[in-house]
Amino acid sequence: MEIESSAATDSNNWGGAAAVEREMTYTGFDRGTFLAWQDLRVVIPNFGKGPTKRLLNGLNGYAEPGRIMAIMGPSGSGKSTLLDSLAGRLSKNVVMTGNVLLNGKKKGLGAGYGVVAYVTQEDVLLGTLTVKETISYSAHLRLPTSMSKEEVNSIIDGTIIEMGLQDCADRLIGNWHFRGISGGEKKRLSIALEILTRPRLLFLDEPTSGLDSASAFFVVQTLRNVARDGRTVISSIHQPSSEVFALFDDLFLLSGGETVYFGEAKSAIEFFAEAGFPCPRKRNPSDHFLRCINSDFDIVTATLKGSQRIHDVPNSADPFMNLATAEIKATLVEKYRRSTYARRAKNRIQELSTDEGLEPPTQHGSQASWWKQLSTLTKRSFVNMCRDVGYYCCISVIESLMMVVASLVPNFLMGIITGAGIIGIMMMTSGFFRLLSDLPKPVWRYPISYISYGSWAIQGSYKNDLLGLEFDPLLPGDPKLTGEYVITHMLGIELNHSKWWDLAALFVILICYRLLFFTVLKFKERASPLFQTLYAKRTIQQLEKRPSFRKMPSFPSQRHQSLHSLSSQDGLDSPLH
Repeated sequence: MEIESSAATDSNNWGGAAAVEREMTYTGFDRGTFLAWQDLRVVIPNFGKGPTKRLLNGLNGYAEPGRIMAIMGPSGSGKSTLLDSLAGRLSKNVVMTGNVLLNGKKKGLGAGYGVVAYVTQEDVLLGTLTVKETISYSAHLRLPTSMSKEEVNSIIDGTIIEMGLQDCADRLIGNWHFRGISGGEKKRLSIALEILTRPRLLFLDEPTSGLDSASAFFVVQTLRNVARDGRTVISSIHQPSSEVFALFDDLFLLSGGETVYFGEAKSAIEFFAEAGFPCPRKRNPSDHFLRCINSDFDIVTATLKGSQRIHDVPNSADPFMNLATAEIKATLVEKYRRSTYARRAKNRIQELSTDEGLEPPTQHGSQASWWKQLSTLTKRSFVNMCRDVGYYCCISVIESLMMVVASLVPNFLMGIITGAGIIGIMMMTSGFFRLLSDLPKPVWRYPISYISYGSWAIQGSYKNDLLGLEFDPLLPGDPKLTGEYVITHMLGIELNHSKWWDLAALFVILICYRLLFFTVLKFKERASPLFQTLYAKRTIQQLEKRPSFRKMPSFPSQRHQSLHSLSSQDGLDSPLH
C-alpha cells in the first residue's frame, strides 16, 4: 500500500515502520479508511415554538487516509457540529439528514473499537498519576484480555514514543494545587489515550485551544505523523498560525453552516485570489480567511466607516472596510459552488460511494474482561488516594455528614436544603466568623462546636502553620510576636492539646458519622414494613368511616364469585378425559 510504504520509509516519524506493522497486526484491518459525506444537513426542529434553526446546509466532502484535514471557520460556523455529525456524537435534539459513508458503506461511527477515536477539547486526566501510568491504565481497561503482557507493554511504549512523551513519561500530570506537565504535553497525552486502540479514524475538537504557538505546532506535527501512519485525521481548529496551517493537507472552510471552500489547504490562497480577495504577503492565511467570512462584526465595521466619514479619514488602505463580510461570504460560497473544486469533490465522493471497501470491525466498547477492568480501576483508585491522602480524608469526613442527611430525608431536594442548613450552622460555630472562646457556651460552644468537623480542622491547621514561627512587630522596638501568642491571644485557641489530638478528633467524627449512617439504614430497613402496615391500617380505618365506602357492597360480590369459580382449577375436568 502506498501510504504504508511511505510511512515505513519516513525516518523522522516517531512511530516508524514498527508502529505501522504493529498496527496492522493489532487490528487486522490493513486498508486505509475513507470517510465521505453527501448533502449533510443538520437542523434543530422548532416543535411549533419558533423557526427551525439550520446548523449545517448541504455539505459535501471526504477524508482520506494518510492526510490530516482542518475544519476551520469563525465561532458559530458549525465546526463542532460537523465534527460531531461525522463522528456520530450529535445530541438528541437535532436532526441530521444526508449520507455519511465509511469505505463506501453507511455505517454508524459510535465508538467503534479500533475504528473511531474522538479527542475532546477538555483534557480529562488524573493529576496524581504519571504520564506512563495514565496510558498504562487506559491500555489495560480497553485492550483485549487475550493480548499478552509483553504485547500490551509494547503498545504502551510505542504510543509514548509516537506522541513524543518520552521525556515526561515518569512525571506527574499535575492539577490545580501542584504543577505537572505542560499544556501541550497534556494535549498529546489525551491524543495518546485515544490512539491506543490504533483507530483508523481520529477526530479532534480544537486540539490547540489554550496553547501557545510553539505547543500548538508540536501538537499538530504529532497529528501529522499519526496521519502518515495510514490513519485518517480530521480536526477542527479555530485560528492556527501560519506554521501550523502549513501542516494541514486539506481544508474545509465553513461559515454559517455553508461550505466556503473544500480542497487542499495550499490551494485555498489561490481560490481566494481568484474570487477577488487575495491574501496580503505578510498576513497569516488563516487570519485572512476568517476575516473574509466572519460576518459577526458587520455592525461594528459600519460604525467605524461612519466615524471615518465624519472625521474625513480615508479608508482606501483596507479594501475590506468598503465591503461587508456578509457580502464577501456570499460571493465566496457562490464562487465555490461553481468552481472546479466543488466538481472535483463531488466526483471523488461518487467514486468513494461506489468503492467496495473492506468492512470495518464492529466491536464496541472495551475489549477487556470485567475482572481486568475492576482490578485496574481498584488499583488506580488506591494509587490516586495514596498520592493525595489529605484530599480524600477531607472528602470522606464531609461526605459522611451528607450521607447521614441523605439517609434521613427521603427527598433529594429537601436533603440538599437540610444539609446546607446543617453545614451553615457548623461553619458559624467553627471559628470562621467568631472566635471559639466568644461563642455562647450553653448550646453553640457545647456541644455544637465539638461535633463540628470544621472547628477541629481549623484548630489543627492553625497549630500546624503557626507554632514555632516569629513575626516582626508592628512598631519598632516592640518584641517579636510568636506563633503561640497569635494562636492563644488573637485566635482564641487554647494550647492544652497538640494538633494530633485535633486530627484524631476528626477521625472519631468520621467513624461516628459512618456508624450513625449505618444505624439509620438498619433502622429504616427494620421499621419500614411496620410503618407501612400502620399507614395501611390507618388508611382503611379512615375509608371505613366514609358513608360512601359503607354503602359499597362487600367483596367478593356475586359477579366476582362466579368469575372466581371459573378462574380456579377446582372441579374442572379436562375435555380430553
